[in-house]
Amino acid sequence: MKNLMNTSIRYQFRGDNDYVIEHLTGFESIEYSLNAGESGGVSNPAYLKKVDEFAQWYRKQPGVMYVGTLTDTMKRLNKNMHGDDEAYYRLPEERDLSAQYLLLYELSLPFGLDLNNQINIDKSSTRFTAILESVSTQHALALEKRAQKWLRENAPPEMASHGASPLIMFSHIAKRNIDSMMIGNTLALLLISVILIAVLRSFKLGLISTVPNLVPMFMTFGLWGWVVGEIGLAVSVVAPVALGIIVDDTVHFLSKFRRARVELGKTTEESIRYSFHTVGPALFLTSLILVCGFLVMTFSGFRMNVQLGFMTTISIIFALLADFLFLPTLIMKLSKPITENKSHP
Repeated sequence: MKNLMNTSIRYQFRGDNDYVIEHLTGFESIEYSLNAGESGGVSNPAYLKKVDEFAQWYRKQPGVMYVGTLTDTMKRLNKNMHGDDEAYYRLPEERDLSAQYLLLYELSLPFGLDLNNQINIDKSSTRFTAILESVSTQHALALEKRAQKWLRENAPPEMASHGASPLIMFSHIAKRNIDSMMIGNTLALLLISVILIAVLRSFKLGLISTVPNLVPMFMTFGLWGWVVGEIGLAVSVVAPVALGIIVDDTVHFLSKFRRARVELGKTTEESIRYSFHTVGPALFLTSLILVCGFLVMTFSGFRMNVQLGFMTTISIIFALLADFLFLPTLIMKLSKPITENKSHP
């Protein structure tokens, strides 16, 4: 099933990315702009030392494959200018020497190249890049949070910086989307229960309806967590999509059950049989059609489509099982028997 979640490599871009991750560096990154607090401050030995300490801290974090910073270049220049002696692979201790190394390095670059991709115009801040493995949203946000904490506690106030990259941006979007979806689903379920209580004119049936509406979602996310272990942006969309389908099945079953009990005067067992006979085949066929439709998405080469189709399929199957197996048992357990008004000869 994990192979299904990864999907087959059908696109050159995806294949190139996987090759980079496996053989070179990671594809995801977090970027920082570390301010020195003054023009030309990137040559300050104290500033370079703090940047180097931050780089050493970042390299020790799990999931980090590579850290690129100006301090590595300064160390190599210092070693090269001392006959490639490994003992000089360290930061220069004088500001003037650091500035000269920086000027020498910039002049040695090929024609048309400069250091603007690493240092800003007035040389007051440098670019700090951390390359990561394919990490989860939670891991990326936690790492960035720890990095900000380290900068606040160990670096000058002007160096404090927020990480910026597509990884961080989409991680925040995914987290906010997941939190909003969970809150929205809870509110939707409460409103649906209130509406069912009003429509079915039964407080007990309205409360009973919440159980088969919740159980399929719990079972779906439980199975997904056991097999895959993480919830992405596509998976968070499944809950509201599946909830509408699940509630539709429950409403049809309970409406026929109430009609049999109230209007036709049947017992609980007879009312359940009546529901199965009237709406059972329709629920089965519509669920089958929906499962076949969403299964088509699992053949996509786009991972989010695969996850959306596969998880929605699971939730529809669990919803049908809950309505056919769990809901009738729950009704019989909680419903009071009625006295049948039948005349005896």
